[in-house]
Amino acid sequence: MPKRKTRKAIKKRITITKKGKAKAKKAFSGHLLTHKNRKRKRGLKQRAVLTKTESAKLRKMLT
Repeated sequence: MPKRKTRKAIKKRITITKKGKAKAKKAFSGHLLTHKNRKRKRGLKQRAVLTKTESAKLRKMLT
């Protein structure tokens, strides 16, 4: 059986936690930040924990 290749784009964008959850950067934090309030921008800095189904799909892509 052939080896599976890692999807490099996914590897660069997400990290897998010790418990197997996937964490990724939140959307809407790249530009047009002047009208967003400070609390919202602080929240966008933190990495989001993805859902169980998304995490499973992404883990499959990484192996």
